[in-house]
Amino acid sequence: MAQIWQKWRWDGLGLSISGLCLLHCLISTVLLATLASAGGLLLNPMIHEVGLGLAILLGVLALGKGFRAHGLFMPAFIGALGIGMMGGALTLPHGAMEIAWTVTGVVFLGLGHLLNHRARRQTPIAQ
Repeated sequence: MAQIWQKWRWDGLGLSISGLCLLHCLISTVLLATLASAGGLLLNPMIHEVGLGLAILLGVLALGKGFRAHGLFMPAFIGALGIGMMGGALTLPHGAMEIAWTVTGVVFLGLGHLLNHRARRQTPIAQ
């Protein structure tokens, strides 16, 4: 059981946060469409900046540790692409394009974590 936790913990945390970010984006969009006052709070730029900071930190930890364990570039590349898309979305005005870039970036980052987890599952634990 401890070995499963060692292989899964960072990617699992990254996937969980990616999922929460995706939910935040979708819920914010729905709330913005129905309740303009609630949408303003959830679309606060500070939430997005902190979320991006966490995504970068967890991405570096999980994808970097995975790369050291299995040596495959693709999971880290796809995860980094997702982080870049999320960062680029911060430069866009609030609206459909920002949401599309953010959601796409979150999906790419989540895919990078999933590929990383699968690759680590195929290799022995690097100590």
